[in-house]
Amino acid sequence: MDYKKYITIVDDWPKKGVRFKDITTLMDNGTAYKSAVDEIVEYSKVRNIDLVVGPEARGFIVGCPVSYALEVGFAPVRKEGKLPREVIKVDYGLEYGQNVLTIHKDAIKPGQRVLITDDLLATGGTIEATIKLVEQLGGIVVGCAFLIELTYLNGRDKLEGYDVLTLMQY
Repeated sequence: MDYKKYITIVDDWPKKGVRFKDITTLMDNGTAYKSAVDEIVEYSKVRNIDLVVGPEARGFIVGCPVSYALEVGFAPVRKEGKLPREVIKVDYGLEYGQNVLTIHKDAIKPGQRVLITDDLLATGGTIEATIKLVEQLGGIVVGCAFLIELTYLNGRDKLEGYDVLTLMQY
């Protein structure tokens, strides 16, 4: 399926010069959204996934239906102060500044095979930080899956050595 025809480009958002890739118009179309999720599920099946991890908030939109289809758990990665129990955290850079990501300290058991999902691979900072969190807890990242990759931002360079699936590239 040509998923690009379901993506809306929003010029100058969230700041001037950015051409934002809006996935809500893909999600609005049940057939396209299901097809995209199904492709990630198929990619995941051969990797024997134990757990799906996704950073807020759009990583939840991709990861939760994948974890449901695979009948495995989902662990959220959130910004600092958003998770109610003991967490580990990592600082990271993203396209528009700096941030901190956290995950519950007991979210991943050592040796669990983890798929990381998100809507977009841009500079790779968010996913690099998510990988660090997973690996600090003893998880094994066996794949990273995205709806969109912005190839001109070279985010894949930060994921060298990890298996990456993207459904569309800009």
